[in-house]
Amino acid sequence: MDLRENIAKVRSDLEAAARAAGRDPSGITLLAATKTQSSDTIRAAIAAGITACGENRVQELTAHLADNAYEGAAVHFIGHLQTNKVKYVVGRVELIHSISSEKLLRAVAAQADKLGIVQDVLLEVNLAGEDSKSGFSPQEALSAARLAAELTGVRLRGLMCIPPAAAQPGDNLPYFKKLCRLTVDITREMLDNTIDMDVLSMGMSGDWPDAVAAGSTCIRVGSALFGPRPPVSTRKD
Repeated sequence: MDLRENIAKVRSDLEAAARAAGRDPSGITLLAATKTQSSDTIRAAIAAGITACGENRVQELTAHLADNAYEGAAVHFIGHLQTNKVKYVVGRVELIHSISSEKLLRAVAAQADKLGIVQDVLLEVNLAGEDSKSGFSPQEALSAARLAAELTGVRLRGLMCIPPAAAQPGDNLPYFKKLCRLTVDITREMLDNTIDMDVLSMGMSGDWPDAVAAGSTCIRVGSALFGPRPPVSTRKD
């Protein structure tokens, strides 16, 4: 694996996909999904041009922060977050992508209030209604957005989704378009609130070109940058 070459290729492909969709590539964040990667690998990725890292596990986030591995890059949290772990994440990352329930939203807001900060968040939407995945249904997303607007400790920046695994290119395009439309609908319904939903976090290594075509502003890419993941620890966050 040549990390620098992989990053350059994904960036080149991202620019081409954005241009093909009539979009400015600078408006799309390449978020390196650093799950199971070592601190040295993260440092190497940042040295090679990565400007934002997304961590899936609280345990790894905490260890890499202690190791100062993310220096020079923004840090996002993109994995499942339990309410009893919010104190390890809130105020330590720029953006939490995976707000999947009103209970979690309230817990994040409460911790942010405790710290005297405002935490930027995204609502995770379970577009396909998969039992194996968390997140709001599309019908629940508006009420969750309204709740976020009422809470002083959070600022809603947009939506995130993890659609079903795509069997072939194009399979997830309908889901990405649906999330984009949902953002527009929620924004229209909340014109009386101060809301700035400018982030659409959608697209991973296997389907990000379709996400870009549909309007993604943040693609979460792991294996296309780092290659197959190292074995995952059996410890749970």
